[in-house]
Amino acid sequence: MYHIRSIFILIISSLAFYSCSSDMQRSLKSVPTAFGTVNEIVVIMDAEMWDGPVGDTLRYYYSAAYPVLPQPEPMFDLRHFTPEDLQAEVLRKELRSYLIVGDLSDSYSSTTSLIKNHLGNEKIEKAKRDTSYNSNVGRDKWARGQILIYQFGLSQKDLIENLKRNYPAIKKRINQADKPKIDASVYLDGESQKLKQTVKEKLGVDIRIPNDYFMALNNEDVIWLRKETNKASSNIILKRMPYKSQTQLSKENIKTIRDNIGRRYVSSTVEDTYMRTNDEDLPLLTLQKKVNNYYTLEARGIWEIVNDYMGGAFISYLVHNPNTNELIFLDGFVYAPGEDKRDYIQNLEHIFDTVAF
Repeated sequence: MYHIRSIFILIISSLAFYSCSSDMQRSLKSVPTAFGTVNEIVVIMDAEMWDGPVGDTLRYYYSAAYPVLPQPEPMFDLRHFTPEDLQAEVLRKELRSYLIVGDLSDSYSSTTSLIKNHLGNEKIEKAKRDTSYNSNVGRDKWARGQILIYQFGLSQKDLIENLKRNYPAIKKRINQADKPKIDASVYLDGESQKLKQTVKEKLGVDIRIPNDYFMALNNEDVIWLRKETNKASSNIILKRMPYKSQTQLSKENIKTIRDNIGRRYVSSTVEDTYMRTNDEDLPLLTLQKKVNNYYTLEARGIWEIVNDYMGGAFISYLVHNPNTNELIFLDGFVYAPGEDKRDYIQNLEHIFDTVAF
């Protein structure tokens, strides 16, 4: 009897050890890190829905033109998979940003089944009771660094309205999720403490300058920083000026400032050339915003070189320094013939957003 009991205990112990070992192996199993490019969204949606009005609505908003570039480029790059496509290739589950869109009333939809499986019965029942609950956000479902945004409705008509209504908030959320990757790319080679200190001493502003920029000009008026690659020239110009009145924070004034600098400092190798804002072919767009709690006027548009065939996109900030009652002008412009400009402008914006006084 004692012998049988000892064998029973040994078996139970072995099973417990095996279970613990299995749990430990699962916990030690490496979790992949999500990959993919900035501004890319993977859309999980049934094929029929993607080809119909719901897909048209989604593309209308998420593939809208990024402001303002010489040639149209989308706000986001969309990749469409059905749930079956997702299962067919394991790497498709290791991308960074997902938008999973389904009609909860369609019991035959594989995307709806996926949403129900991920969210659980409690949240699905809530969505049926409360139509204002029509989206949910998940993290790191299949890999580290993922964001999964679920969009759902009780009919395709509801779904279309939800896509329209939720677009601004979802766009902002995905842009926020992209920021660490943008930061890692912009500062891949580190930061230039020397350039940062020069800017701080001369203009009284802290700004993180990537290490691959160099000083192109430093005089009594402006600082001009440049980054040159075989594909593009990225440029940052900074200038300080006294703040006198609210009228300085206007579209007309920010254009005047950048055109004065362009006429004085920026030219090509051709004689009698200079840079100016081209707001005839495309509009100059401005908006008021807060950058690190500082009042800022932002401008976006395209530039050209007078008397030469050169041009590109730019972004400008006019930031109020409350400590000194001055304005700091930051202008970033890109020359990248034959290349897309969106990501270059986005990188300049990321640098500008590090401004602090």
